[in-house]
Amino acid sequence: MIEQLHCLRRALALAAALASATGIAHAQSTADYPNRPVTLVVPTAAAGGTDTIARLFADALGKAMKQPFVVDNRPGANGIIGVEYVAKGPADGYRLLFTYAASMVVNPSLYRKLPYDPLKDFAPVAQIGRGGNLLLVRKNLPVNTLKEFVAYAKAHPNELNYCSWGLGSGGHLTMESLKKQAGISLTHIPYKGSSPCVQDIMGGQVDAGFGDTATTVELVKAGRVKALAHSSSGRLPSLPDVPSMTEAGYPFKNYSWYGIFAPAKTPPAIIARLNEQVLRALQEPALAQRMRELNFPDLPLTTPQQFTQTMRQDLEDWSRLVKDTGVQLD
Repeated sequence: MIEQLHCLRRALALAAALASATGIAHAQSTADYPNRPVTLVVPTAAAGGTDTIARLFADALGKAMKQPFVVDNRPGANGIIGVEYVAKGPADGYRLLFTYAASMVVNPSLYRKLPYDPLKDFAPVAQIGRGGNLLLVRKNLPVNTLKEFVAYAKAHPNELNYCSWGLGSGGHLTMESLKKQAGISLTHIPYKGSSPCVQDIMGGQVDAGFGDTATTVELVKAGRVKALAHSSSGRLPSLPDVPSMTEAGYPFKNYSWYGIFAPAKTPPAIIARLNEQVLRALQEPALAQRMRELNFPDLPLTTPQQFTQTMRQDLEDWSRLVKDTGVQLD
């Protein structure tokens, strides 16, 4: 009996020592984070708005944290492929997600069997920007305002088409909202990214579509496409003559944003360190100016907790829009 007690004490002492050592090692690994390259997964194709802004922050974080932040593009399935890859990855801060709003706050309302839960499977790190998208039409379409576009579509039922960066994407749902409000019929052509969609609007193969402001404003200024409206609450400083959809008579109040996320069980100290560096980057004059040039002048500085609240509200808002438009994906 005495020998059994001695064995139990030794086992308890060993377990305590191992727990202590593990805790110390964990604290040390957190304290010197990052001590090797970090992968920033982007669930879209290269050259689009998400990828463009992701690379800005990969560069800024790499310089600030003295380790490379390497962009890994994993497009497809409306962002699901790249988002799931991060959700099921290691929660050590070395595989992060840089994504657009729809993949986190729209997909849950669209898919009956989504392979991730944006609130349970992720730890929000930082919100990056807030804005909307431009309604673009090919340059030879004989319309110059949203009112004229609606009138033309009514006069040519089922003749116009539009593209988006995927089924259930922000561009898809925003156009479906416009269609329902205006009582018009357009054929949807889903693409795998915003860049090829915009390219085909420029080439005249597609009549219309929403495009991200980061990569399309200069195309509008150059006359390669026409912009009829913007889906955010106000006008863009770079395109002051282009009204918001709400101004033009078709209310739309759902914001888009970009964000950085980590797997849910990532140590809070790593989340806090990443958030601190993102907020510092957002306040750097050069990066803030570049974001303005990419037509993201609204740069809220949010804690992880505030970003979580934004997500919760957006999940509700987009859910209502999905129900209103009747869009449902398997």
